[in-house]
Amino acid sequence: MAWFCYIVECSDGSLYTGITLDLKRREDEHNTDDKKGAKYTRYKRPVKIVYSEKFQTQSQARIREAAIKRWPKENKVKLIMKNKMGR
Repeated sequence: MAWFCYIVECSDGSLYTGITLDLKRREDEHNTDDKKGAKYTRYKRPVKIVYSEKFQTQSQARIREAAIKRWPKENKVKLIMKNKMGR
């Protein structure tokens, strides 16, 4: 079982970072009235996962999530763009 740290882009251009076991399910939760979706994204729909990293443990994913959340938006955008260019 793998954990993911992910970034979603909201309809207003803001970014939200979180962790999950299932990227598709989590994106769906953010985009529906499911109570499991983050309060932050509830009024910023639709959202789309634009970046993810895979980890072996929840702890590793949480550490990365915390680090990314401390970054300014500019750095998050650079990470997303670098990932898109590498594909």
